[in-house]
Amino acid sequence: QVQLVESGGGLVQPGGSLRLSCAASGNIFGIIAMGWFRQAPGKERELVAAVSSGGNTNYADSVKGRFTISRDNAKNTVYLQMNSLKPEDTAVYYCNVFRSTWNTNWGQGTQVTVSS
Repeated sequence: QVQLVESGGGLVQPGGSLRLSCAASGNIFGIIAMGWFRQAPGKERELVAAVSSGGNTNYADSVKGRFTISRDNAKNTVYLQMNSLKPEDTAVYYCNVFRSTWNTNWGQGTQVTVSS
């Protein structure tokens, strides 16, 4: 099993920035990609951004140009730099790892609230 521990969430005003971190431990063999998901109240969990071990990135249209995902392979850690935050970015943010599929075990997530 892989363990995922997210951190860095908080309350921020619209237009502000936050940087999320996620450390993976345990069975980390064969991880192809790492990603960030989010789930807002009453909505399904959605993929926000992903980064491969080679550094290729993908973003949801709603965050392109505002969020940047990065990865430290040596530390098995993935980051999400979030700029120009909007109230609609409010959600619990989760990280996950991809081998043949996304891992079925999730961490506790970190709450991001964007509000004035």
